[in-house]
Amino acid sequence: MEHLAFIFVHGLSGWGSYDEAYARMPYWGMRGGDLLKYLGEHGFACYAASVSPTGSAWDRACELYAQLAGTRVDYGSVHSERYRHARFGKDYSACPLLKEWNEKTRLVLLGHSFGGATVRLFSEFMANGAQEERETSPAGDISPLFAGGMASRIHSIVTLASPMNGTTAYDLFEDTSFQPEKVNVPLWSRWMARIMRMGIKGKKDGRDSKDWAGYDMHVDRALAMNRLMTELPNVYYFSVPCSWTHKTVEGVWKPNRGMEPLFVMRSNQIGAYTGVTRGGTEIGESWRENDGLVNTCSAAFPFYSKHKPFDREHAEPGMWNVFPIYEGDHMSLQGGLQHRRNIRPFYLDLLKMIRDLPDALSL
Repeated sequence: MEHLAFIFVHGLSGWGSYDEAYARMPYWGMRGGDLLKYLGEHGFACYAASVSPTGSAWDRACELYAQLAGTRVDYGSVHSERYRHARFGKDYSACPLLKEWNEKTRLVLLGHSFGGATVRLFSEFMANGAQEERETSPAGDISPLFAGGMASRIHSIVTLASPMNGTTAYDLFEDTSFQPEKVNVPLWSRWMARIMRMGIKGKKDGRDSKDWAGYDMHVDRALAMNRLMTELPNVYYFSVPCSWTHKTVEGVWKPNRGMEPLFVMRSNQIGAYTGVTRGGTEIGESWRENDGLVNTCSAAFPFYSKHKPFDREHAEPGMWNVFPIYEGDHMSLQGGLQHRRNIRPFYLDLLKMIRDLPDALSL
């Protein structure tokens, strides 16, 4: 098989190897130490991308491509004009994530949280490009990413606690039938939730309010994006949903002891919420189980996509192979913030499984 490169893409407010913060505390591993260094010692070529902490899935996908290809970020002429920001971003020609990237290097894309939307949209562009950019851009003035035709460079995709159908953590504040402030939570958790919200606001630079991660993670927007993204027949898809809540006799879901303090208030609110989104999507009780930030049902698979329970011996390309629910909160698969977890065995086993898969291109 061709060489596999394992590309790890962080979530909202995260950081990667291009960021100074990674040396102080690696996003992948947290206080448990650098996970990717550990995996590298076991023979896996692992890389931590650095995409915009609060940017839209579109912008982050463009940044990921530039880091892999060793080129300047091109957000597209149509997209940048529509959402009122510069077309070009950082230039990675002198510091690409991969020393060499061609058809002999296949990508395994692992996205945590909103990193899942990033890698899924990236794979869609790689395979099918962006039609509007192709139709509008002059000849020779389009990013290769938007031209498509590179599906064969992707081996597999893994989403980790990813809101593939959005998260009601945003929608519950816009539903007038629900009063989140009435949900009974510890007073200290309100202060912690306020800190978390401060960390996910994008810097104001004049761009359209729809070109941010916060918009893309609304349920209606995520479902609309799902309709634009297809599962590629020769790519393996795996998802790992998380849960660290339990159902009470009242029918609401409460966080388990040991949940990261940042998520306790929001977990309580998600666990109590049912209603209807602005776009008319009904949020029933099945949405209440959560990991502190993402609804467990949303992290399993994109609604209406082909899927099946994970079977190590019979993983199938072109559909979602859904892992059993991982018992942990939203940062547990990162190694934890205040509550440290040993995630090394999980990832080592995961990467070994992926490495041993039959090449879907030859099936």
